[in-house]
Amino acid sequence: MDISSKKFPLILIFVLVGILLLQFVTNDNTAPVIDPETCELYIQDSQIGAKKYLNEFNSKCLDFKNLNK
Repeated sequence: MDISSKKFPLILIFVLVGILLLQFVTNDNTAPVIDPETCELYIQDSQIGAKKYLNEFNSKCLDFKNLNK
């Protein structure tokens, strides 16, 4: 396939749109995130942008914070 052919840009567009759709479908917004100040896990609410804390703490984060004291 030659770059100057008329089919190449069309195929390239389809491949890039396919990659974009794959990233959108596999995006997991419900994965818990760690609060750097308290080491508590939370989920970001996508509708209002608020944090919903899960009352769980990341042990590695807590250990690291204790080392810095």
